[in-house]
Amino acid sequence: MKKILVTGGAGFLGSHLCERLLQDNNEVICLDNYFTGSKGNIIHMVRNPYFELIRHDITSPFYIEVEEIYNLACPASPIHYQINPIKTIKTSVMGAINMLGLAKRIKAKILQASTSEVYGDPIEHPQTENYWGHVNPIGNRSCYDEGKRCAETLFMDYHTQNQVKIKIARIFNSYGPNMRAGDGRVVSNFIYQALRNEDLTIYGDGKQTRSFQYIDDLVEGLIRLMNTHDGIIGPINIGNPREYTILELAETILRLTGSKSKIVFEPLPDNDPIRRRPDITKARELLKWEPKIGLEDGLEKTIAYFKKTYEL
Repeated sequence: MKKILVTGGAGFLGSHLCERLLQDNNEVICLDNYFTGSKGNIIHMVRNPYFELIRHDITSPFYIEVEEIYNLACPASPIHYQINPIKTIKTSVMGAINMLGLAKRIKAKILQASTSEVYGDPIEHPQTENYWGHVNPIGNRSCYDEGKRCAETLFMDYHTQNQVKIKIARIFNSYGPNMRAGDGRVVSNFIYQALRNEDLTIYGDGKQTRSFQYIDDLVEGLIRLMNTHDGIIGPINIGNPREYTILELAETILRLTGSKSKIVFEPLPDNDPIRRRPDITKARELLKWEPKIGLEDGLEKTIAYFKKTYEL
């Protein structure tokens, strides 16, 4: 049994990771300040004697003895991370410094949940881990994009200077139960609108693409990366190489929900990427990982969660 710290553990990704780590017979400490996380995501785990919930903001130092740290804490949807952009970049940068300092002191292995947003609006397609990105450092998404890029730099520097055992995962668009309605992410927005028979809002012409992975596939990829030997540090893309247009996603959700909603188009926000698809060659070779759950299967599970949770 390992003792594992998960920052942002009450969030969408964190809650699924905590649950899986408990199932794998680990002791889990969930750390969250509930800026975007929810106690509802983790309440069913509270009675487990091997689960501990602590309210804390990782922009302040935190002290504990653990063997592994998954650093997931940071708002991930544009609506949330743009509410307080200074807080967002502090979470990525100061949070990384605090968690890396902790890992250094206690000699723990630490994984950084980075993002495909480090690639910005990519010129290279699909995106390999060697691509340096095409990012606006002063745009409305920069607090998130550049915060995550700086966090990767800190992880690499703590590794090379202080021999901290690190892992870096670049996560592509993910979806599944525990997403919040109206959080600004396209899958949750479309499902919530469709179930309420409201217009589905597409920003731009709908031809822009994303690659969607179901949460269970993502969690499996992160755990496999954490469990690799010390010579594998990343960054490694964790995403689905299947590419969909936003219009295809909208039409699929309308069909699966039987919704009467119409599709409406609004102007594309500034700095919104036009194409996004991971090259997962490294994940296949080093982690023996690739996504297993198809889009429709994953959407059906997510739609069922929204129907139950929001009584739609």
